[in-house]
Amino acid sequence: MSLKSKLYWRCRRGMKELDIVMLRYLDHHYDSATPQEQAVFERIVEMQDPELWLWVSGREAPQDPQVSHVLAKMLAMP
Repeated sequence: MSLKSKLYWRCRRGMKELDIVMLRYLDHHYDSATPQEQAVFERIVEMQDPELWLWVSGREAPQDPQVSHVLAKMLAMP
């Protein structure tokens, strides 16, 4: 199984809203992202839903600027 296939299944979350945000990024940006950005996305995928939801909903912001950058790309997609 390829890394992207594994990421696809890890992006399937318990919350539909997170599924949408994560899968859109995976489908539209992951392949063209830098290796560093891909690694950050892979870290984001491993996070727990409650913490990730706080960021996606705008209730909290990540402390890591690299995570903030990738998250901004994830949220900027229509």
